[in-house]
Amino acid sequence: MKLSKLLATAALTAIAASAAMAEPITLRIQTHYATEHPSGKLAAQFVDDVQTMSDGSITIEMFYSSSVVATTETWDAAVNGILDCDMTGGAYQTGKNPAFQFVGDIMGGYDTPYQQLSWLYYGGGYEAAQSLYNEYGMQLVGWWIYGQESLSSSKPIAGPEDLKGWKFRSPPGLETEIFTEMGATPIVMDFTEIFTALETGIIDGADASGLANNVGLGLYDIVKHANYPGFHSMPSDHLACNKDVWDSMTPAQQRIMDTAMQKLSLHTAISNEKKNAEAAAELKAKGVTLYDWSEEDRANFRAAAQKAWDGWAAKTPEAAALVASHRKYLGELGLISAQ
Repeated sequence: MKLSKLLATAALTAIAASAAMAEPITLRIQTHYATEHPSGKLAAQFVDDVQTMSDGSITIEMFYSSSVVATTETWDAAVNGILDCDMTGGAYQTGKNPAFQFVGDIMGGYDTPYQQLSWLYYGGGYEAAQSLYNEYGMQLVGWWIYGQESLSSSKPIAGPEDLKGWKFRSPPGLETEIFTEMGATPIVMDFTEIFTALETGIIDGADASGLANNVGLGLYDIVKHANYPGFHSMPSDHLACNKDVWDSMTPAQQRIMDTAMQKLSLHTAISNEKKNAEAAAELKAKGVTLYDWSEEDRANFRAAAQKAWDGWAAKTPEAAALVASHRKYLGELGLISAQ
């Protein structure tokens, strides 16, 4: 066995031994994903990884499908000790501070989950986000990002011109502002209402999820147009833990959580990339038209998004700091003009 491999094995053994000697801890974590959902299965693997690497020092009690409290209440439940950790997403907390939009769904920012994750680990994002999380009594452990979402439509959506007058289901908040700027008519409605609204023609299209998930929802049984790859929305789900609970863990336990989270991040991105590619091939074979927006069209959307970012950045100093951090890094990646 090579020396480097021996050293790596020894290091992992030492971490596991250190964790095993630590005071055992049980973490109560809630996710909004169901056990049978692909992301739910990945969350279960995360649980197994943590428990195996910690050699019993960390036990995780995972609550799926928001079974303890409503999804939007998961954060407060963790802060108040009902749970220990929140495995939903930062965007659910924009009511506390608009800055959470820029750790939850940046909208019109990065092209791939790898770019967005690189902001977190190599663009100063982790420190910037951690400051926000700590202010509210939580510790950000990491992100898991499944990739760009795709729009579904009964009409062609080949570029920005097709958005003019286009009525579509939208989540509330920043997205409605961006698409309104582009000339579309966003209609905020619950996720569960999309299918009927498309069937009855109340809306022309929908922002629901990624391409493969949209197939699973049956949206392309009704409408025959979509964009792929996506460009407008790439939500970041997070793992955030009560700060006091996190601080009570040993460095070895914290490192195990961080390492397992980074594995979850990688597998979330690559598994969804594969599923979306398979879904694209399946849809093309069934006569669904997929539109890949040009670089120029994507830049137009990103420009409209940045206009909306400015409005949100003006709301709180924390939002301004995160927008500035993203802009700087997007400039370094060449996705926008350097600031």
